[in-house]
Amino acid sequence: MWLSTLLLAMRSIRRNLLRSFLTILGIVIGVSAVITMVTVGNGATLAIQNQISGLGTNLLQVRPGQRMMGGGGGAPAFKEADAEAIASQVGSIAAVAPEARSGAVLVLDGRNWNSSIIGSTNQWLFTGNWKLADGRRFSDDEQLAGAGVCLIGETVRRELFGNRAAVGSTMRVKQISCEVIGVLAAKGQGAFGNDQDDVVLMPLHTLQRRITGNTRVNTLMVSMQDGADPERVKAGITELLRERRKLAQNDENNFNVLDTKQLGETLSGTTKVMTTLLGAVAAVSLLVGGIGIMNIMLVSVTERTREIGLRLAIGALEGEVLLQFLIEAVVLAALGGVLGIVLASAASIGLARFMDVPFVFNPGVNVIAFVFSAAIGVLFGYFPARRAARLDPIEALRHE
Repeated sequence: MWLSTLLLAMRSIRRNLLRSFLTILGIVIGVSAVITMVTVGNGATLAIQNQISGLGTNLLQVRPGQRMMGGGGGAPAFKEADAEAIASQVGSIAAVAPEARSGAVLVLDGRNWNSSIIGSTNQWLFTGNWKLADGRRFSDDEQLAGAGVCLIGETVRRELFGNRAAVGSTMRVKQISCEVIGVLAAKGQGAFGNDQDDVVLMPLHTLQRRITGNTRVNTLMVSMQDGADPERVKAGITELLRERRKLAQNDENNFNVLDTKQLGETLSGTTKVMTTLLGAVAAVSLLVGGIGIMNIMLVSVTERTREIGLRLAIGALEGEVLLQFLIEAVVLAALGGVLGIVLASAASIGLARFMDVPFVFNPGVNVIAFVFSAAIGVLFGYFPARRAARLDPIEALRHE
């Protein structure tokens, strides 16, 4: 009985292909919108997590001022000695790197490029999870003497050197000559849309003495040991810096300690909330599609009144007529679900490439969307099917 009922439903759908397609269009759009929103949202969440983790290993960033991501706001900058004090006096610390920044024009054989210049130590590579694609790190003598040497990011290498070997070459950074002794492995886009590879790293003393002309340190990059308690480490750093910056007991901190892991969790949580919201909004179109199915099924019942009356007159049971129209509605909705999944897959891949985020296939979302579309067929197809099953055979046969 089930097979014959399914065949009758498919035959009825084939008789009006255009109308059937327009009927399921709402389901197609709803299913594809839900899956696409969730898939792209999951990809964006994963991209944020990857970018945050790329900032460093168990990384804390200590900055002057009270704002997390803002400037110092008049707060005194750090000194190199602050980094040394944290490394020696705070427990569970793997590495500390003082970081000073400046911008400068790079010049090589008549080619110019504006880039970020960072002054730090070899510990900066460890705290930031940086690898060397070519060359070597700074020697101890180069760091102490403030030698004119530097490591460059992949973007700088590409823009200035092209296909030429960069290591061993000399370029001008602002007003000084700088020998390139290494090339950093590419990292790509950062968590805030910045190009992490557009950077030049030189010894801290080189930047301070020959470019900025001061001993200020903008940021302290602190990498914690595996398994360390971030709150305890942050408390230790806060207590030490308050003492070194001579803050009274009632004074507010004129610095802030940012845990990049917590930042990643916050950004990921925000993205997940937005993904859920967009998915819920897109799911509304599924209900609109269900209403369309009910409307067309009611029209179909009216058109086929004589056919229904004939089936009932020759002995068909009400349950069989009910099942026929209900299966027809479910088939329409399920077909819309399948087409929606196909459309969503193509749209998700395209959007992921356009937005430069990973494509994260979630089979659970696809299955739920398909089951929900079939449930829509049952829900909105039941009333027209019941109306067809309860027709009076005599009145139905008289229908023109």
